[in-house]
Amino acid sequence: MPASAEPLILTGAPLTPADVERVARHHQRVHLSDEAIANIALSRGIAEGVMADGLPHYGLNTGFGSFSRQRISDPDLRDLQRNLIRSHAAGIGDPFPADVVRAMMLLLAASLSRGHSGVRPETVAQVIGLLNADVTPVVPSIGSCGASGDLAPLAHVALVLLGEGRAVVDGREVSGAEAIRHAGLEPLTLESKEGLALINGTHLMAARAALLLCDFDRLFPAALVAAAMSIDACRATDAFLDPRVHIVRNQPGQIDVAQRLRDLLAGSQIIPSHRLNDPRVQDPYSLRCAPQVLGAALDAARYVRQAVENELGAVTDNPLVFTGSAAEPPAIVSAGNFHGMPMAIALDVMAIALTHIAGIAERRVYHMLSGFDPDAGLPPFLSPVPGLHSGLMIAQYTAAACCNELIGLAAPASVANLTTSAGMEDYNSWGPRSAAKAARALELTRSVVAIELLSAAEAIEYHRPLRSGDAVEKAHAAIRAHVPRLTEDRPPAPDIAVIERLIADGAFVVG
Repeated sequence: MPASAEPLILTGAPLTPADVERVARHHQRVHLSDEAIANIALSRGIAEGVMADGLPHYGLNTGFGSFSRQRISDPDLRDLQRNLIRSHAAGIGDPFPADVVRAMMLLLAASLSRGHSGVRPETVAQVIGLLNADVTPVVPSIGSCGASGDLAPLAHVALVLLGEGRAVVDGREVSGAEAIRHAGLEPLTLESKEGLALINGTHLMAARAALLLCDFDRLFPAALVAAAMSIDACRATDAFLDPRVHIVRNQPGQIDVAQRLRDLLAGSQIIPSHRLNDPRVQDPYSLRCAPQVLGAALDAARYVRQAVENELGAVTDNPLVFTGSAAEPPAIVSAGNFHGMPMAIALDVMAIALTHIAGIAERRVYHMLSGFDPDAGLPPFLSPVPGLHSGLMIAQYTAAACCNELIGLAAPASVANLTTSAGMEDYNSWGPRSAAKAARALELTRSVVAIELLSAAEAIEYHRPLRSGDAVEKAHAAIRAHVPRLTEDRPPAPDIAVIERLIADGAFVVG
C-alpha cells in the first residue's frame, strides 16, 4: 500500500489502521491542521493558567507516580520534565523495528493534536518533524507495563526530541543530537506537563495493534484460500457449506466464511467428480468445521478491530485538559486513560484467534500428507515417488512446531498482575506483552498458512485435468509463478518463504 502523495493531516479526528500503515511503513508525510494547532494552544493556555493558583496539580508541579504528593517549586519545573524523560528511558532488549516506532510516534502526535494534553504546538511539531525527516529513535522492546502509558518506550522517543538518546538516520545509528540536526530541528526544552504528556499514553500497544490489523487483513483471505484449496485437494464435499446450515447457527463470522468458501470454490470440477459412489459419509472437522472455526476467529478479529479503531481516536495521557463550554468551566482532571487494558484484552484475543487459524490449517496439512484416506487420491506426503522421495513430510513438522509455539502465545498476558510504583500503580495491563505475542502469533500463523498453500497447491496437481474454482485456480497460478511442482525432493524452506511473502504482500486478497 504505497503512501499517498498528499500528507496525512492531523485534525484531531480518529486515524484508521490504513493511515497508520501509510505513515509507518510507506513514509507518508504528516502535517498539523490549523484547527488542531488552535486547539492545542487553547489547551496549553489553560494548563499554564492554573500554575498561578498556588495549588498542586499532578504532572504540572508535582512528582510522578508514588511521588505525586511531592510539590515541585517553579524554578525546577523544566528540570522535572527533563528528568522524567531521562529516568523513564529504562528499556532493554532488541530495538523495535522502524515501522513500530514510526507508528507509535504518529499515534503520540495524533493524541496530542486533540487538544486535551496541555502541551505547546511546537512540542507536537517536533514529533512530526522527526517523522517527516525519517528519523527513527532507537526504542528497546522491553520495559512497558502498559498501564501508566507505555512509559519506557515513549521516553526513548522523547529523549531524541531533546537531542539525547539514539536514533537511526539513513540506516545509521547516531546520537540524538545528530538526529535532531539532520531533521533541521533544535533540541526541545520541555515546559510543565509536557514530559508527562509525551510518555503517558498507550501509543506503543495501539500502534502495534493497528499494524497487526493491516497484516491480518492480508493473512485472513489467504487462510480462506488455503482452506478452499484444501477442500478440493482432499476431494472433500461442499455439502457442509450449505447456507442454510450457517444461517441456523446465527453466527455472523461463520455465515460470512461459508459464503466466501463457496465463492472461492464456485465452478469447481473436482467437487462434482466424486459425488457418486464416494464411500465417505463426512469429512474431518478441519474441513467440515472450517466455517465454524474460521468464522469464530473472524468475529474475534472484528471485536479487536473495533477496540483498535476506538483507540485511534483517543486521548490517553493524564491529567487531561478540558477547555470548557457555556455549561461548564475549563478543568484539568486527573484520571486513568493511560491504562492499556482495552488494548491488552483485544490483543490477547487476537493471539487466540490466530492460534485457531493456524491450528486448523495445520490439521488440514496433516490430513493431506498422511495418506490415510485412499479416497482423497493423494500419495503419502505428496511424494513424487513414496519412499525414494520424502515429499512434504517435514513441512508438516514445521507447521506443528509453529502451532506448539502458538499454544504458549495464546495464554493471555493481561490476566497476571504485577504492581509497580510503590503500589500506586497496583493493576497493570501488560498490553505491550499482549502486542508482542499477537505480532509473533501472526508471523507463525502466516507460516502455517503458507505451508497449507504449498501442500494444497501440490495436492491439486493429482486431480488434473480437473480444475478447482476460478478463484482457487487464480491463487494456484500465483503460487506456481514462484513455486514449481514437486517432481523430486528439494528443500521446502525457500518455497515456504516465497509463499509467506506473497501472503504478506496481499497476493491472496480477493477483490
